[in-house]
Amino acid sequence: MSQKKIDLYGVMGDPISHSYSPNIHHLFALQTNQNISYELFLVPPDDLENAIKSFQIKGGRGLNITLPHKTTVLNYLDEISERARIAGAVNTLLFEEGRICGDNTDGVGLMNDLEKNYNLKLKGLNILILGAGGATRGILQPLLKANPLSLTVANRTLQKATALMEHFNSIGKISTCHFEDISDDITYELIINATSAGTKGQSNFFPINNINKNTFCYDLSYSTKPTPFKKWSIEKGVRHSVDGWGMLIEQAAESFYLWRGIRPDTNGILTKLLTHSH
Repeated sequence: MSQKKIDLYGVMGDPISHSYSPNIHHLFALQTNQNISYELFLVPPDDLENAIKSFQIKGGRGLNITLPHKTTVLNYLDEISERARIAGAVNTLLFEEGRICGDNTDGVGLMNDLEKNYNLKLKGLNILILGAGGATRGILQPLLKANPLSLTVANRTLQKATALMEHFNSIGKISTCHFEDISDDITYELIINATSAGTKGQSNFFPINNINKNTFCYDLSYSTKPTPFKKWSIEKGVRHSVDGWGMLIEQAAESFYLWRGIRPDTNGILTKLLTHSH
């Protein structure tokens, strides 16, 4: 009996060796009985266009795009989805009939984690996002659509936060401030860390005084050890402090669904991932 053809997928980034994406997609493929291979591609910024083209020539079916390429990749696509256009960033490519289409599954990944896995209702909450980079771009649209009472983006440079506010103002109202000016008058029910502070190992976090045990703290970074932001929030007495594993798995599930038309069940994936982690 002839072997079914294996469809080729992968993730491009720089650095990339730390990525858990191959492990996650391998687990999804086993669960859904799909015949795929998923590889890591270390791609420096000046080689992105070449790398995508050669993957396409090889017959590759889909790619994930991670740091630092999520915005530059927009230059090499034939079309992009509405959510990728609004985010101004792409993390998923689909190769169809010679065309390359870009999408962004980060926002839906975060929302699925918060709403499905943690049962958090965002309507009417005061939300604070720390950082105004590409990670924040990917999550703002669905957060605004969930109708929070307020959404504030705090950043080291106010200019960057203001640019985000202007880009998203047709979807919903965003307030901006400098890290040092985070309001003491608002009790934030959800604080999302979208800065790279965690990855760089700093632990001197932001002057947020209005935080109590009911504040839900979410770090977009993830690590097998508690991230600096997670440690900081637990020291503040927060009951719910989670890192970005759930979002990582949920955005991967959405990419997998776009590629294969089958939605994997994400329950129990994290346990398996950390048991067999590299």
